Amino acid sequence: MSNKKRYALVGTGSRAGMFVRTITQTYPDVAELVGFCDFSQTRMDWYVKQVVDATGVGTVPTYFADQFEKMVRETKPDVVIVTTIDYTHHDYIARAMALGCDVITEKPMTTDLPKLKTIFDAIDTNDKSLTVTFNYRYAPAYTQFRQLVLDGLIGRPLLVDFSWLLDTSHGADYFRRWHREKKNSGGLLVHKATHHFDLVNWWIDSYPVNVFGMGALSFYGKENAEARGEHYSYERYTGVPEAKNDPFALQLTSKEALQRLYLDAEKETGYIRDRNVFGEPIDIEDTMAVTVRYNNGVLLSYCLVAYSPWEGLRVAITGTKGRIEMDIEESIIHLLGDGVADASKGPFKRAKMRVFPMFGEGYEVNVSIGEGGHGGADPVMLEQIFSPNPPPDPYHRAASHIDGAASVLVGIAANQSMISGQMVSIDELFPLSSMIERG
Repeated sequence: MSNKKRYALVGTGSRAGMFVRTITQTYPDVAELVGFCDFSQTRMDWYVKQVVDATGVGTVPTYFADQFEKMVRETKPDVVIVTTIDYTHHDYIARAMALGCDVITEKPMTTDLPKLKTIFDAIDTNDKSLTVTFNYRYAPAYTQFRQLVLDGLIGRPLLVDFSWLLDTSHGADYFRRWHREKKNSGGLLVHKATHHFDLVNWWIDSYPVNVFGMGALSFYGKENAEARGEHYSYERYTGVPEAKNDPFALQLTSKEALQRLYLDAEKETGYIRDRNVFGEPIDIEDTMAVTVRYNNGVLLSYCLVAYSPWEGLRVAITGTKGRIEMDIEESIIHLLGDGVADASKGPFKRAKMRVFPMFGEGYEVNVSIGEGGHGGADPVMLEQIFSPNPPPDPYHRAASHIDGAASVLVGIAANQSMISGQMVSIDELFPLSSMIERG
């Protein structure tokens, strides 16, 4: 009998690709992909072909979404990997655990409070583990930033100032896809910013207590376009002659994977992957500002914009003994709706890190840069997850369900604050403090 760890994967959209390649190409000696589950046979067949082409042997059984339990019973995975649409994560996490499996889930862990409770109840009932893939923790530059805080160069952190800019390729893509409806994604403060809130939680080693959020749909959407005097006759881009010179257009025929996973699957799924970013419906925000107080007294000022001319971040942490700053412009190309580094330029176009002692001259720090997706993070994270003997991790980058909740709760609270106009207490939404104490 094989000693390989067995993995089944549910959700065969673009995010599945990283896990499929890792299991079948990077760690085939210790990991085995035993099943795919989705509501599209076309998409599953695409990934089966990738596996067969890469390994030269065998195939992977496929199961429709309503056969999830059957897949688990027949293929007997040790771990289920969840890469489905965000609002369904909780369902597959809970069902997999009830069937005796540990779970790896894409971020965000979930999108709202009832779903969050479902996940915690499943963990309590079944005593199974949940890993949330916060890959940005593993980016060498962001790990280095944490190390500067741990080294005490700024003393005790007091204030975090964090801006994340999504450009008109990567940012716009959230408005072409299912993410554009908040019922699917929780909005960008849940889907995208969960990465950023998790980084802050991890950098300052604390958890959120109070949240105030404001946001608006200011650039994308039909009303904003028409207010600028722009009018679009088309609901999607692919195959539309009028969209030929539209800088926001995405042609699903431009890449084989886009065509096979989405265009060819449309008759099965009804999902249109290339919707006009200036069409309807869109009910998520593209411009957001959030203030957070943490249980160690740190304050966070956070901004997210989804229509910037360049992509990257600016973050600074000021403490009792000084300040550290990091400015990064990412090398982003559009690929399958995810931010992937342009290999010809490395993960960053520009990267700068500076330390400013309270009483002394500021100085620059050489920025650590790795290779691979998400600023060099993906290979490091995947090694920690899939290698039987990963190197020691003194930075404690592995993210649990507690970490997943701590980050997503900031976005959920900010969404509520935008509706009420009031500051929101995290513990009044969900008993995070008691969960942390219980571990």
